[in-house]
Amino acid sequence: MAEISVPKCSLYDTLVAAMKQRIATIKRVALYARVSTKDGRQDTENQLIALREYCGKQGWEITGEYVDHETGGTSKRPHFQRMFADARARQFDLVLFWSLDRLSREGVSATLNHLERLTAAGVNWRSFTEEYLDSCGIFRDAVLSILATIAKQERVRRSERAAAAIARLRRAGHTEHLGRPRLVVDRAKARQLHEQGLSVRKIAGQMGLSIATAHRIVR
Repeated sequence: MAEISVPKCSLYDTLVAAMKQRIATIKRVALYARVSTKDGRQDTENQLIALREYCGKQGWEITGEYVDHETGGTSKRPHFQRMFADARARQFDLVLFWSLDRLSREGVSATLNHLERLTAAGVNWRSFTEEYLDSCGIFRDAVLSILATIAKQERVRRSERAAAAIARLRRAGHTEHLGRPRLVVDRAKARQLHEQGLSVRKIAGQMGLSIATAHRIVR
């Protein structure tokens, strides 16, 4: 009986094939650059020069350059937000940045969320200086898994620190620092003003209440 030859395909070969397929879809690229200050002591141009040259060698079209002179500790950066809006509109296939800390310094959880948002929009991402941070690369899933694990640990540590701080305040009797201070409302005065003919709106304004709260008291 003749043997049937079945070609063997290793996991590595499969990953490489998937990587090549993802790279083949990249035509349009967005560049993101950031420095933390606006005083001229730091410049994004050095980042952009290298990123432009890299895109030229790859034969990619640069459809936009998003440059922020803001801290990376917040996502409230004008060009960062515009980049994500354009990503949702699929105006480019990949976001290329100098390094992950140029994209975000908000912590692992927030940074991972940004990368996942790009992926969900169908946009790839790549760090120019960190070869393993590449959604087209063969280690993409492994890197994301590691980042997700670190993010989970980060959230647990943050929760533990918050719980420890609350417990310390309670032991010291400083419960006034926990939660919002309770608003003490003189309900009798509110009702009295209402009986005198004042409208709910005027009662709310005079007593520093919301109209809804004033209405609940006098109804």
